[in-house]
Amino acid sequence: MNVCIVDDATINLTLMEALIAHIGNCRATCFSQPISALQFCIDEPIDLLIVDYMMPELDGIEFIKRLRTTEQRREVPILMVTADHEKEVRHRALQSGATDFLTKPLDRIEFISRVRNMLDIRRSHVLLADRAAMLAEEVRKATAEIFAREREAVFRLSKAAEFRDPETGAHILRMAHYSELIARHLGWNDGRAEMMLQAAPMHDVGKLGTPDYILLKPSRLSPEEFEVMKRHAVIGWEILRDSASPVLQMAAEIAISHHEKFDGNGYPRGLAGDAIPQSGRIVAVADVFDALTSARPYKPAWTVERALAQLTDQRGRHFDPTCVDAFMAELDTVLAIRDRYQDPEEDDQ
Repeated sequence: MNVCIVDDATINLTLMEALIAHIGNCRATCFSQPISALQFCIDEPIDLLIVDYMMPELDGIEFIKRLRTTEQRREVPILMVTADHEKEVRHRALQSGATDFLTKPLDRIEFISRVRNMLDIRRSHVLLADRAAMLAEEVRKATAEIFAREREAVFRLSKAAEFRDPETGAHILRMAHYSELIARHLGWNDGRAEMMLQAAPMHDVGKLGTPDYILLKPSRLSPEEFEVMKRHAVIGWEILRDSASPVLQMAAEIAISHHEKFDGNGYPRGLAGDAIPQSGRIVAVADVFDALTSARPYKPAWTVERALAQLTDQRGRHFDPTCVDAFMAELDTVLAIRDRYQDPEEDDQ
């Protein structure tokens, strides 16, 4: 245990250091200059402070006040050395953060007993703090395992939809990273942005309920077929909406809202403007951009320039203007994501 002793009288320092040596498992560091001692106590870990009241430059009460402003030293026990008759000083010392007192002239038995008591208190605080830290770490590990299992379930659910959909795995990765990028630019915190990255890949999970003859049709859908295809938004919401997982709840929100249009002409509910969940507005931009710049059985890939022109043209109509602006502001990163997640057949585009 580290004990710091501060007293401007050398003889007192020598006496107290000798008494500390009799306690065992303690190391005393002595200072006759309070300014140097205060800096030491702030910079170095200590388990007990013994400080005299009457000192030059900085008296014991002011010393305690300054030390207690340091977050890491608020729980350190402090013994102040005062004369027995200085009751007013003791009251002020207690108000400033002193734990107990030693009375001049120092009594050997009293000194050792009080120091031992203070060190026992300190050991208890340290043990409790260590146990709290250990429990917090166990909770963190358990939570991380739950999140890992959740991410695996999300990934497998996304893969299941992917196997029935001509859209590629790289498309899912790109649009998810675009969505996270937009969300962060719009001020989402790390936790919500990470949730977006995990939830966005499930935007079309409802296509699990779309018939193959429509989902895999190599040409454009008829109006009747498109009406059937549009049901995937509600199907995805039905699959995901009752989950207790915040990620799957966001995924359900995205599934039912990412085909809504800012001007109210989207589906399935015809929502407009801010009535559309922001997650859906974000994914709409990310999904459409990547769909336009990716080849499909019924169309070649658009150039990036043409796709960007389409986003700009539909700003305020199909897309939330703030989401389009955020996407454009992060265009360098968008292109880096596009280059990073390429399907082999798209390498020459």
